[in-house]
Amino acid sequence: MTRRSWRRPGAVLVSAALLTGCGFEGASSIPLPGGEGNGPGAYEVTLEFTDVLDLVQQSAVKVDDVTVGSVQSLDVDGFTARVVVSLNREVVLPANTRASLRQTSLLGEKFVSFDPPPPADATGRLRDGDIIGLARTTRSAEIEEVLSALSLVLNGGSLEQLQVINTELIAALEGREDRVKDLLGQLNVFVGGLDAQKGQIVRALDSLDRLTTRLVEERDIIATALADIPPGVEVLTGQRENLTKVLTSLDELGDVAVRVIRATQADTVADLRALEPILTQLNVAGQALPESLEILTTYPFPGSVTEGIQGDYANLFVTLDVNLTGLGRFTGLPLPEIPGLPADPGPELPPGAPSAPPPVPLPGGGIPGLPPPPPLPPPPALPPPPVLEPPPPPPGDLPGLPGLPGLSSRDSSGLLRLLIGGLL
Repeated sequence: MTRRSWRRPGAVLVSAALLTGCGFEGASSIPLPGGEGNGPGAYEVTLEFTDVLDLVQQSAVKVDDVTVGSVQSLDVDGFTARVVVSLNREVVLPANTRASLRQTSLLGEKFVSFDPPPPADATGRLRDGDIIGLARTTRSAEIEEVLSALSLVLNGGSLEQLQVINTELIAALEGREDRVKDLLGQLNVFVGGLDAQKGQIVRALDSLDRLTTRLVEERDIIATALADIPPGVEVLTGQRENLTKVLTSLDELGDVAVRVIRATQADTVADLRALEPILTQLNVAGQALPESLEILTTYPFPGSVTEGIQGDYANLFVTLDVNLTGLGRFTGLPLPEIPGLPADPGPELPPGAPSAPPPVPLPGGGIPGLPPPPPLPPPPALPPPPVLEPPPPPPGDLPGLPGLPGLSSRDSSGLLRLLIGGLL
């Protein structure tokens, strides 16, 4: 093999190594074999922090101090740090889980801790691609921050102020130890009572809050009432003597009422017992009594007559069966006598004429052996009875109804209105 034949493969290998080195981020970017969060079925969740301190890739991710995943990458989006973590497949967390940055010891390494909520408050499930925002992420205080705050306290004179407070407190309590102990015991009882009534105190505060809110809403009405109360009080002050007399009279009235009630107690009880059967029967009647009284609203017509009334008119068919004799009794007026037939007995029968019709002949010629009776002469024809013509009705009367003597047309029309209920 010549030297030229080795140059081409060597150039390719060198180029590949250079390109690979450009994307290399250190040994921490290489996933550890068998590490948490790198197995099959693992899912990723993005966390947003204001500051991730010195957190690095492949840092542990824990739930209740148990490692369940690892940090895959860290990125910055503006002023927000974005941390992508990978969790094992069997890790199940609620969707409202919180996350925080902690460290294993005072000078230990950082790790991400998931803090799931209580089971009663848990909602949903954390899935691949979900994001936990800044509202649900925190970080622990750094040792540098603690030492810096302590330095501020020590160098700012706060210890001198604490010394003054301690000296004054010793001077106040010296010689009063028994009284202080008793005070602390009473304070303990008082605080315990408050704690036992915590629910009632909370309800009282809520009620007070609602009351104050209602008072604020009714502020104008309250101001008006306060402005009107003084004149009312002045009026009551001016009527104090009369009010005193009224109250005294009420006291006397009460005494009289007591005597009356005691005197009439037996009669009142007897009356109530007498009313018991009446009220019982009224209760048994139920709806029958009010339904039967409905006829009073349409008397003398039935209740269905209102269905025939349309606006200001009504259709009505009336049949009157009037007897003149009954009409006279109803009105109290004398009626004319109806002329009878003429008192003509008719022609007399001739002497010897039979007074009864001949017997009906039997079928077959009658009884055998007897001669047939002689035929009777035909009776004479009776004259026709005279035709009675009624007198002409006076003006204003109904046709076909003879006028009553002594009764004018106005009276007769009023009588007819009375008979048919004023509908004509």
